[in-house]
Amino acid sequence: MARFSLFPDSPSLRQVFSARSLRYRWRIGEPVVTGAIILACVAVWLCEFLFSFLWPRGLQGMLNFGALMPLTAVREPWTFVTSMFLHEPRSIFHIGFNMITLWCVGPFLERLMGHWPYLVLYLVSGIGGGAGMMVWAALTTDSYNWMTACYGASGALFGLFAGCLAVYRKMREDLRSMLIWMGINFLLPVVMPNVAWQAHLGGFVVGGLLTMFMLDGPRALARRSVLQRTLIYGAALLVLIVLVVAFCNMDNPLGGWI
Repeated sequence: MARFSLFPDSPSLRQVFSARSLRYRWRIGEPVVTGAIILACVAVWLCEFLFSFLWPRGLQGMLNFGALMPLTAVREPWTFVTSMFLHEPRSIFHIGFNMITLWCVGPFLERLMGHWPYLVLYLVSGIGGGAGMMVWAALTTDSYNWMTACYGASGALFGLFAGCLAVYRKMREDLRSMLIWMGINFLLPVVMPNVAWQAHLGGFVVGGLLTMFMLDGPRALARRSVLQRTLIYGAALLVLIVLVVAFCNMDNPLGGWI
């Protein structure tokens, strides 16, 4: 019986930072993309942290450009992606917990799916998290929800959670480590203020749908490569997300397509 671990299939730090190992791991399908995402998020957070002390106006401009706000999301569609790489500037907990979680769940899926399909799952799930914020803003009568900016990798991470659950269930694998991490993340909005649970839910739904289509999609696409199927299903989900966001934006308090 395999030894229980909260970090199954995660690479060591030496494997992540060695250039020679990086090239080799890319060829054999090791989790290179996971490491790249972590490095990108940490690098962006370090810039935010330094700006918070040395250049507050620069930090504010950075957050204004990259954070997603339902009120302006349609006018600034890039924020559905850029918001995934921003974190609370002066909170080591926000960036630290998200990256540890990614370190836990990412390698398994990247090895299983391949580099590019895994990246598609991550990005589409993160965009789904932004759509979750739009849906919540449209469903409520409080205009404050339209003006609530959000950022962080949590929406994408919950998409990976859903993907892992679908795969583990299909393969009849041990779900304990995944359920522990999911439980901790789902409880965060209860014990901590200002946690965008709407983005968590949106990312979870989109990531789960994409993975289920990959596992049990139409037979007509079953013989296509993993990358081809991921691109087809991912594109279909993106179209659906665009339609949902456009419909929600009709209730924008500043008037439709601002």
